[in-house]
Amino acid sequence: MKLISAQEVEKHNKKEDCWVIIHGKVYDLTAFLPEHPGGQNVILKQAGKDATAAFDQIHPRDIIDQYLSPEVCLGSVDPATVVQTVKVETEEEKLRRKVNEKKPSLIEMLNAYDFEAVASQVLTAEAWAYYSSGSDDEITLRENQNAFHRIWLRPRVMIDVTNVDMSTKLLGYDSSFPVYISATALGKLGHPEGEVVLTRAANTQKIVQMLPTLASCSLGEMTNARGKDQIQFFQLYVNRDRAVTERVVRSAEEKGCKALFITVDAPQLGKREKDMRVKFIADPPDIQDEKSVRRNLGAAYAISAFIDTALNWNDLEWFKSITSMPILLKGIQTAEDAVLAARHGCAGIVVSNHGGRQLDFGRSGIEILPEVVHALKNAGYEGKLEIYVDGGVRRGSDIFKAIALGAKAVGIGRPSLYAMSAYGQPGVERLLQLLKDELEMTMRLAGAKSLADIRPEMVDIRNLHDHVFTPKNYLMSNVYDRLTPRKAKL
Repeated sequence: MKLISAQEVEKHNKKEDCWVIIHGKVYDLTAFLPEHPGGQNVILKQAGKDATAAFDQIHPRDIIDQYLSPEVCLGSVDPATVVQTVKVETEEEKLRRKVNEKKPSLIEMLNAYDFEAVASQVLTAEAWAYYSSGSDDEITLRENQNAFHRIWLRPRVMIDVTNVDMSTKLLGYDSSFPVYISATALGKLGHPEGEVVLTRAANTQKIVQMLPTLASCSLGEMTNARGKDQIQFFQLYVNRDRAVTERVVRSAEEKGCKALFITVDAPQLGKREKDMRVKFIADPPDIQDEKSVRRNLGAAYAISAFIDTALNWNDLEWFKSITSMPILLKGIQTAEDAVLAARHGCAGIVVSNHGGRQLDFGRSGIEILPEVVHALKNAGYEGKLEIYVDGGVRRGSDIFKAIALGAKAVGIGRPSLYAMSAYGQPGVERLLQLLKDELEMTMRLAGAKSLADIRPEMVDIRNLHDHVFTPKNYLMSNVYDRLTPRKAKL
């Protein structure tokens, strides 16, 4: 392969002539600039430079080979011409390093909120904004947790609960308790190894991991990191280019994924202002391009412009033709759509509002769950498909409530990211163990020896649909990062 000097690369640093170095290879991205989902400015900031560090935070390593033609690779950078520079630690980096050095020990983490509090201090501003943001006024983001607090328990007593069995099967595959790690994007924003940390933690805790389309790690890296007999599902954002979608789906199946979860609640991304504001401030004013401003509204927009807005029910037949994996729909928010999913032969659904990141004032998954279960029963589909729910789960008692209302299992998204960001794999393992311990305690105190013993009459949901009163959640209030408007410069 042709060797190119670093000094030659530096000359190609303009919009009309843009080269970058990524993992030792030189790429001419001039023609690709207008097509980049994150906008031109993201690449132009790296023009003529080594963009590896910026690239790795967002992309899996194999994405260039997947989406760009071989001709864009001009050769390799000549190592002898690379000037080694000493990175100067910024004030923010110094502060985060000091926080990391003084953060509480892992054993001091007693609940999911503790991990979130530490993560808010050790993550970069960009990472925290992306992970924590919800849409618009973040009403639904908060409601996802609030709704669980409107459900009260009705424990039974005088039952032998010496042995409590939390094990279950998800789509026929064993899980140590009814929790799976839900698909979340951009894991390397929180940890240098990214999603493979979650893979390893899921394996040690014997639960399922749902692999994300928009991972920082490649699909191969995540599947290669799994342990013997470990089960992984795959979450799909449907690309408007169906050839690309088919290639991704077939690759997931070939690499051993056991189920396909199609995200159906994101034809357009919600307006996540924390993410947008940090991104806008971080870009120097001289490269702001007002014409392309919508392509620079934060990390979420930078990775999602490919999503197909035309996805509809008729497409399910096509998906069935390209894969033998069971198909589930992620993002069901009404009983009507749950019944339609059953009629179209889906193996299951995830009742979810995308973690409050899409349509603000969408109801929480746990509130929607009872009507979904009721509608499926009335339509004759009881037991015909598996029902999962995600959004707002922070306690073992939340898992108990979801099981009582008809869920097969719950998905954990943000909490796993926060635990990973703060403490790596041991953090995720401790988070899952805490949830497992809390669920066991709740089951024992409620008089349930197994998940089959958790019945609808063990919860009181009379206030669930009443949005007027919710008990104050002090732990959530302490970690919640409030939305604030930009102050005017007078």
